[in-house]
Amino acid sequence: MQETQAVLQDVTFSLEKGEFAYLVGRTGAGKSSLLKTLYADLPLGGGTGTVAGYGLARLRTSEVPYLRRKLGIVFQDFQLLSDRTVAENLLFVLGATGWKGKVRKQQRVQEVLMRVGLSQVTNRLPHRLSGGEQQRVVIARALLNEPLLLLADEPTGNLDPEVADGIMQLFREINYAGTTVLMATHNFQLIKDYPHRVLTCRDGQLLDSNPAVSS
Repeated sequence: MQETQAVLQDVTFSLEKGEFAYLVGRTGAGKSSLLKTLYADLPLGGGTGTVAGYGLARLRTSEVPYLRRKLGIVFQDFQLLSDRTVAENLLFVLGATGWKGKVRKQQRVQEVLMRVGLSQVTNRLPHRLSGGEQQRVVIARALLNEPLLLLADEPTGNLDPEVADGIMQLFREINYAGTTVLMATHNFQLIKDYPHRVLTCRDGQLLDSNPAVSS
């Protein structure tokens, strides 16, 4: 039987409330695996970890949905339901996370779409939107439950530079409003233009540009 080896080992870091950090590294270095561990899509291989008040080491399957309600997750490939309008995509998530009341849910959908500058696309299907607009819908979806932590996996990877810059401005606004952001990216121009703490996956380790924070 082949022994599996962890992509990252001896990882130690913490993010403070309201902090913004980038997660960088070559393809296969462990960025996505680290994010998936934080939202409990992959098990914690050892040690301890706490996300939004939930201990990852002893997290029960039944607790995973409650952890994820405190997180916003933004994927590069959008993962929108293609046969449902923008509003229906967002209403589906609200229903799945326990929201009650038709009017209340519709109001919340309008609030998050307005926040990302898309209040006019409510009744459009995803394929009728540009890539940048689809990514803004994904960010709106991630904001529905007012997350403590926003995890973004290459959110500008498929977007041209001007659109990527607009998405980055949106992340900054969300961060300024008090949400902690951890963003995996290959876009070093964004890091240069919007400098923040950088966590680097390299050779099985996580290197921190601000080591005093992680100790």
